[in-house]
Order: sequence, then C-alpha cells, then structure tokens
Amino acid sequence: MTSSTHIDIKANRRFRRLALNTVIVLYFLIIAGGVVRSTGAGMGCPDWPRCFGRWVPPTEISELPANYKELYGAKLKGEVEFNPVKTWIEYVNRLLGAFTGIMIFLTLLASIPFVRSGNKRIFYYSLSAFILVGFQGWLGAKVVSFELLPIVVTLHMLLAIVIVFLLLFLYTWSAHAGNILKLKETSKKAIGGIGVVVITLSLIQILLGTQVREAMDEVIHRLGYQARSQWIDELGLNFYIHRSFSILVFVVNLFWINKIFKAEGRYSIAGRIAMACFWILILEIATGVIMAYFGVPPFAQPLHLTFAILLIGLQFVIWLVVNGNKYLRYSSDIHLVKSTV
Repeated sequence: MTSSTHIDIKANRRFRRLALNTVIVLYFLIIAGGVVRSTGAGMGCPDWPRCFGRWVPPTEISELPANYKELYGAKLKGEVEFNPVKTWIEYVNRLLGAFTGIMIFLTLLASIPFVRSGNKRIFYYSLSAFILVGFQGWLGAKVVSFELLPIVVTLHMLLAIVIVFLLLFLYTWSAHAGNILKLKETSKKAIGGIGVVVITLSLIQILLGTQVREAMDEVIHRLGYQARSQWIDELGLNFYIHRSFSILVFVVNLFWINKIFKAEGRYSIAGRIAMACFWILILEIATGVIMAYFGVPPFAQPLHLTFAILLIGLQFVIWLVVNGNKYLRYSSDIHLVKSTV
C-alpha cells in the first residue's frame, strides 16, 4: 500500500508546461536534423563544437583562412567546400540541440518539488532525460568525427526517440495527476495490448526507414544531389520492404484507432489523440508517396521523419493513458494542494 503525497498545484502545472514545451522543442530539433540530412548539410561545419574554428560561423569564404581546405579537408577526404547555407543549417541544428539541453535542465529543476513530496521517480526520470541529452550531444559530435557513418546517425535518431518517450511520460504523468488525462475503464486491456503491437510496428518501420536512408546516402554519394529523380530507382530491396511494411502499419493502426473510438468515444481524450494519430499517419504516407514519385523533394524528407516520430510519440501517450492505473499509478497517490505562499 502506497502512502499519498501532496504537491503544490502551481508546481505541477509548471512542471507540466515545461515538459510539454521541451517535447515541442525536441521535435523542432528533429525537424532541423531532417533538414540537415535532406540538404546534405551534415558536414556544413567540419569541426565540433566550433564551426570552421569559430563560435559564430562565417557567412563568406573571405572570412576563412586561405588554406581552409587543407585545415579541414583531411577529415572530409579533401572534398570540403565552404557553403554558407549548409554551414548555417548545421549550425542552427547545433543551437537547437543546445537549447533543448537547457529546456530539459529546466524540466529537471522543476521536478525537484516531487522529491520533497516523496515522489523521487519523476526526478530520476527527468535526470535520465537530461543525462541522455548530454550523451546525445556527444553522439552528435561523433556523427561529425565519423563523417556521417550510417550506424552512428541511426543511433543518434533512436536515442532521440528514447528521449521523446521519457519526456512524454513525464508530461503524461503530470497531466494524469492534474486530472487532465483520464480514461474510462472499458476495454483497457485490449486497447493496451494492441497498443504494444502498434508501437512495435511503428518502431520497426522507423528502423526500416533508417535503412532506406543509409542506402540513399550511398546513392547520393554516387549520383550527387542533382540527380534526385534517380535516387529511388537506385535504392533496391530496402525501399520496397519499407514501402510494403507501411501497409501493415496502416491497417493495424486503423484497427487500433477503431477500438479506441468504440471503447472511449471519438471525442474523448483518447479518441482525440487517436484521431490525431490517424491524420498524422495519412500525412506520413503522403510524404512517402511524394518522395517516391516526385523526385525526393528536400521538404518531404524532414517532414516524413518528423511525422513518424510524432506518430509513435502519440501512440505511446495513448498507451500510457490507457494503462494509467499501472504505469501512472504514482500520480494517483498525489494530492494537489494550493500554495500557501
């Protein structure tokens, strides 16, 4: 039997807002990372943490030393060419990464009142997210030092998903404590069980997508960015597996969403999130079709990735809320009280 604890309403609201805003910033970072890859700006800054040896990147080649190709070309096998657009795309991506770290640190600070109230798990989860973001920054440096090695890029993306899950758990927990996310008791086991399958399939699809992206990197290296219309034809089996698997993902998602509508109602919290999942899934498929049949336009790639991670994040929230009594049980032991200050 667990003992109940008390926490200030304002503290819970502050923590919830910070957790949600941090998730939003993290998604912007994911979009920025997608833009970096779609534009080939991954090595726009050939060194780390500085960019061409400067804290503020150059905007013109005249700002670089005359021998900059010799200074940085060894790392890029002599192929370094200063491109201010790509340089600043990569630099903005790094700035967003630093800002995300600050936001997660603020979330960590906002979790301290939960320690005083006797709920240390929320602090530890917040601390874990903060540590993982630091590790993500280190891994980002390795992405540069390993010259965009595919496996390192994939690990970089998967770690971003783990951080998203941690932050979404924290937000969902605090919202559950504030009686914002509450569901009916009907069909929870069925919805929760199918939810595990749905999330697993989405994760597999994302991993398949990373395999396609790695294959595309090789194609880009051979054909260049001017041959976008030929990329898809050169991808091989990985692309067709990824495309075919999307049919299974779509069907299982529709089945799950229908289950949620029947159990909770279309206009319940879970129903609204499920409807959002449906439209994001449609957009995800649409961006995939655009890339496959319209020459992989640069705007479609980051959107395709962002929709995929947004979808799996919302699926995770539904699964958490459906299983609230089990996974969010600590929030049910919290009594929100008004501040006496």
